[in-house]
Amino acid sequence: MGFVRVGGVPHHVVVEGSGPVCVLSAGLAMSWFDWDPVVPLLAPHRTVVRFDRPGHGLSGPAAVAPSAAGEAHRIAGVLDALALDGPATVVGHSIAGFHAEAFARLHPARTAGVVLVDASVEEHARVPAAPAVRTALARAAAATLSAAGAPAALGPPVRRAVVRLSRPGHAPDPAPAALVRRCYATSRVLAGALLENTHYRAVAAELLALRERHPLPPGVPVTVLAAPASARWTARQRALADQLGARFEAVPDTGHLMMLDQPRVLAGAVLAAGGRPRAHAPGA
Repeated sequence: MGFVRVGGVPHHVVVEGSGPVCVLSAGLAMSWFDWDPVVPLLAPHRTVVRFDRPGHGLSGPAAVAPSAAGEAHRIAGVLDALALDGPATVVGHSIAGFHAEAFARLHPARTAGVVLVDASVEEHARVPAAPAVRTALARAAAATLSAAGAPAALGPPVRRAVVRLSRPGHAPDPAPAALVRRCYATSRVLAGALLENTHYRAVAAELLALRERHPLPPGVPVTVLAAPASARWTARQRALADQLGARFEAVPDTGHLMMLDQPRVLAGAVLAAGGRPRAHAPGA
């Protein structure tokens, strides 16, 4: 565990295992430790890279507003800082699905595979007006809430509640209390979450534009894993897979946080997407 500097921001990274590289990027306001159940299944076969985006986990605050291209280049920058220049399987959960797909389109030679884990889908997104104003409002809201003590008082319990609501049967959040407080009681993580949420539609719209100009690299496997939230959600995920020429799998008995609910299924998809593994993940 350590830090690398990308774009002037210290990024918290964890690298484990050996073999071909895979990068795990979690959704909005999630942290590196949310991948803990998956990593032991991957590390015997892959060099597993986890990193926190700016304002997430232990990384420094965001210097600029997020964009699809910016997040794709961030993944490349993290790999460069770690001297990992070979092709990587990029795994994006939720909003990070936008980033993983953008990476494959903008860095095709560095992409070995793509796995989208219950990824965000926006079929008709448009760039909202006044992005600079939106950024300023998000930062002002974070500053106001932080001055009122909201992160320390509400951050950890809100994190716990969101995780419970995102899991089948409202299963508890398995993250250690000390790590949750270390991350979610900070104004930095509050500001990072607000900034990403504020620019969610802009990032989605930018990805739609990238699809028109930058094809996915030929021959690179893409997998879409979908949680069965509803028939409509499953249909949208299947349509995304069709659009990307991807393998589609509806994963039973999972909520949005598939890495917690079905780590073996997720690990098996990562191993399959990144080329032939040395051995199968247990139970995959």
